[in-house]
Amino acid sequence: MRPIFALIKKEFFQIIRDPSSILISGVLPLILLFIYGFGVSLDLDHLRIGLVMEEESDEAVSFAESLRNSRYFEVTTVRDRRELEDKMLEGKIRGFVVIPAYFSSSWKRPGQEAPLQVITDGSEPNTAQFVQNYVRGAFSVWLQQEKLNQNLKGLPLIQTLPRFWYNEELESRNFLIPGSIAIIMTLIGTLLTALVVAREWERGTMEALMSTPVTIFQLLVGKIVPYFILGMLSMTLCVVVAVWFYQIPLRGSFLVLAMSSASFLLAATLLGLFISTLSKNQFVASQASIVSAFLPAFILSGFIFEISSMPGWIQALTHFIPARYFVSSLQTLFLVGNVWEVILPNTFFILLFALIVLTLTVYKTAKRLDG
Repeated sequence: MRPIFALIKKEFFQIIRDPSSILISGVLPLILLFIYGFGVSLDLDHLRIGLVMEEESDEAVSFAESLRNSRYFEVTTVRDRRELEDKMLEGKIRGFVVIPAYFSSSWKRPGQEAPLQVITDGSEPNTAQFVQNYVRGAFSVWLQQEKLNQNLKGLPLIQTLPRFWYNEELESRNFLIPGSIAIIMTLIGTLLTALVVAREWERGTMEALMSTPVTIFQLLVGKIVPYFILGMLSMTLCVVVAVWFYQIPLRGSFLVLAMSSASFLLAATLLGLFISTLSKNQFVASQASIVSAFLPAFILSGFIFEISSMPGWIQALTHFIPARYFVSSLQTLFLVGNVWEVILPNTFFILLFALIVLTLTVYKTAKRLDG
């Protein structure tokens, strides 16, 4: 074990003397968490919409007030729809609602559809769908309230009390932050180790290592352990920021979280080491780590884009992305708890990926100066 401890000590000194390692493991996670926490949000509040009041009846005014009082809308009220067409063309509003002149006379009739027109900006389909759904929900709530206030006869009154499990507030931050930790660990674990061996070759110190009696196994362990520890410290920093700063609930065990994180970080560091073994240039190694690890983790892990909505062959491809399993484990641990039916299979596939990468790395690493 003495050669391994000597290599680990050497790597730690190299980390201390290299400010880039500290920046990548300490400063970069905080920057990315800040961006994902405040810059990325799937919650659409205060949508800018227009409201065309073609009628000024009590019912029309009441519904208009319900829209203005909603936290989902910022309403611009006009009398003529033509005043809003240019604003939607310029992107100043995302759509507008038309209350027609026959609104008060038709909405009370049994079986009559809601006499509203909702026009949205189809260039952003998701936002357009949100506008339509929010307006439909606002009208449904207002309609029920009017029936109660006026004791109107018609369709039976049904009071719906929705209950949401795991993410009760429906805050996108509660699942984006845990998912972003997986992306951060992918970038840190892969990028740090991807630069290790490549930097050794560029600086000419690899030749000195090759001339020693150190075995391939000792060399790999000596390279992995320091950056694995550094990555776990970064993971701890990310969890502390998520729980204490962003107030993300951690309903699972911290020990289980550490176990799952350690397995994924092992896979990420081994992948970075494998990349650095193939490349002797730091620039090429860093670019390869971003293309092979960070981008697939960002796009195909389910972090932002729902995997079930992807084409079948893309869904099959995601099974080869270890970040997919880690994102699922993190979101489960933070929002649900220790659900072993989810965590154990995910950890198994991550460790299987790590074993495959380790086998390839040992196979490609040879003690010879010609690569």
